[in-house]
Amino acid sequence: MTEQTLRELLDSVSRGARSVDEAVDQLRDLPFEDLGFAKVDHHRTIRCGFPEVIYAEGKSPEQVVTIIGHTIRGGGNVLATRASSEVYAAVVDAYPGAEYLEIARTVTIRQREAVPSGGTIAIVAAGTSDLPVAEEARVTAEIMDQRVQAIYDVGVAGIHRLLAHADLLRSASVAVVVAGMDGALPSVVGGLVECPVIAVPTSVGYGASFGGLAALLTMLNSCAAGVAVVNIDNGFGAGHTAALINRRRDACSREDTA
Repeated sequence: MTEQTLRELLDSVSRGARSVDEAVDQLRDLPFEDLGFAKVDHHRTIRCGFPEVIYAEGKSPEQVVTIIGHTIRGGGNVLATRASSEVYAAVVDAYPGAEYLEIARTVTIRQREAVPSGGTIAIVAAGTSDLPVAEEARVTAEIMDQRVQAIYDVGVAGIHRLLAHADLLRSASVAVVVAGMDGALPSVVGGLVECPVIAVPTSVGYGASFGGLAALLTMLNSCAAGVAVVNIDNGFGAGHTAALINRRRDACSREDTA
């Protein structure tokens, strides 16, 4: 249940359009609903600003469909990550409005009209091989109503490709920078911008990259101020964090102009 949905429910009771018993019935499963194999957190939006996200990997298609069915009743947007095409086939059969992005392995269902953010999140990827993680970050930010600008294949091996986008990078409120191999790109971006940089190491690279560990350690040891790091291949975590930062920026801007 979103804050707006809750406000609408309370307002309808106040106006007499809905009885107290009807409102209680709608709130009966809060704050969470026990499905046996999962406990759906219906208060996540009110506490944290976005509904509970479904990590589909390891879950059966039937379990994902069931969780979505109970999540969707809250009225908010739905996001499932690490979803296979098999999972999507089951979801779209039950919910025809569901959308699937194969490269990102995400399933989304939009129930609320988008209200684009004032600030922009730059999603920067070093190479084409990093796109699955970058696209997961982009989809996450966009389903959270964030304005996103993607800048792809701008790794440090051809630094001129990145510098060609310097003005766009400097105009961003937050930058999510995704890189594997040597993981150097976030440090370079961090030296160009004044906004927060969220670094995402990917498991792209040859043997000595140790499945992304080399890139992770490079990013953790960045000498550029303002660079924070999420886990290997965690595009969702980066996109979600960037959205929260941008939301706070927008809120502060509205307060300043009030």
